[in-house]
Amino acid sequence: MDNRRDFRVLVRSRYPLILAQEGDEDRFLRLARLAAQENSLPLWTWSRVRGLMRDGEPTGQYQTEDPKQAFAFIKALGVPGGLFIFLDVQEHLDDAVFVRTVKEAAQRADTGTTIVLAVQQATMPPELAGLAIVWELEPPSEQELGDLVQRTIQDLTARSIPVTLTPDEQAQLVRSIKGLSAREAAQIINEAAMHDGHLAGADLAFVHAAKASLVETDGVLEMYEPSNGTLDAVGGMQPLKDWLISRGRAFEPKAQAFGLEPPRGVLVTGVPGCGKSLIAKTLAATWRLPLILLDPARLYGSYVGQSEQRLAAALRTVEAMTPCVLWIDEIEKGFASSDTGDGGVSSRIRGTFLRWLQERPAGVFVVATCNQVQAMPPEFLRKGRFDEIFFVDLPDKDERDQIFRLHLTKRKRDPATFDLGALVDASDGFTGAEIEAAVVGALYRAYEANQELSTQAVLAELEGTVPLSRTRAEEIAALRAWAKGRAVPANR
Repeated sequence: MDNRRDFRVLVRSRYPLILAQEGDEDRFLRLARLAAQENSLPLWTWSRVRGLMRDGEPTGQYQTEDPKQAFAFIKALGVPGGLFIFLDVQEHLDDAVFVRTVKEAAQRADTGTTIVLAVQQATMPPELAGLAIVWELEPPSEQELGDLVQRTIQDLTARSIPVTLTPDEQAQLVRSIKGLSAREAAQIINEAAMHDGHLAGADLAFVHAAKASLVETDGVLEMYEPSNGTLDAVGGMQPLKDWLISRGRAFEPKAQAFGLEPPRGVLVTGVPGCGKSLIAKTLAATWRLPLILLDPARLYGSYVGQSEQRLAAALRTVEAMTPCVLWIDEIEKGFASSDTGDGGVSSRIRGTFLRWLQERPAGVFVVATCNQVQAMPPEFLRKGRFDEIFFVDLPDKDERDQIFRLHLTKRKRDPATFDLGALVDASDGFTGAEIEAAVVGALYRAYEANQELSTQAVLAELEGTVPLSRTRAEEIAALRAWAKGRAVPANR
């Protein structure tokens, strides 16, 4: 919903008390001014520095720096109607006297008077339940960001800074800043123009890198650069790749008119080292969508409520960047942990994430990888959370042939000059990662001996490796037993 329209409706509906969660104060105040103007209400703002100040006046009211004094001033004002925005009140919500003052002020508020408590994290005090309504400032829409880009370009041009973006590059710029606050977006665009003296298509890479730096600040989310390869760079797993390519077509504009909805996500489990993570990286490049890694292990903080806040903030950022691919690597490490001794934090985190999985907006495609699927709570595996569950097994003979060809070609070697049949036979029971390690190891040895890479060198590496299929045979057998009838085979 449009932020301006939503807030305007609440003010027009004469709610006496609004608990507003805002992460961008300047943008929120612009919305508040619009709402006040459209409802013909005076706007007052309070901060701990200025006290209570009517919008447009140079100074605040005398001795209203204490919020309780500010409420006393409002009571004595005697003017019906008004929009009163209280900033910097997060810490005061733990003050019983302040909360009581707010409650009494809202209860006696004249018709048309709305009190807004602006906070970073909306936690409703029990005393205000039933009286206050919670409202959250959503991230800027694509239309808002488009308008911001136009304003920023006009400002740069007025400062004699050349702007040579084509219409298509402007559209790319808007997509690149999705997920950021308006202030962050404007700062990044200006920084991109300042670092080389102009704003051009070449600066899009700078914007992407700067955005990644902002997104990764708390460590929960990490933006990945687009992979150099597409799904074709993944050896084997043709059924899974075909499924993903087919679902990717649902992002086309005409798909919605045809009645298709964007795909929601896939859980990929199976033998470690067989390319599950590579699927996520190359999928984003294939679909030409941004790739965001969510590390669930980094959600957990040491303070009360910190973990829940981190998850909520991360999911809001992801939603604002749609369409995108959200990659959750080894999901069991974050959402299958024991609740013992954590005061129920893990349970709350799982519950919040499960609800989001079920209700997430169209355009967020989740790729979750899992090595120990037996450790996952059953509610993660039911239909609706993911479109499909795939099981990746050890590569068969044909898939190992593909994997050898890919890794030899990647290292500038012609596969036709190698005895691939011998390599494939010798690598029976090897994972894709173990095959790559054998090629790389042989390359190191060949370089050290000042020789060309040969079939014999790779065979020697294979013979000196004990594959996972032997060291962890019981675990792989258990994985295969679980997958039978529960997951779709990712291999032929």
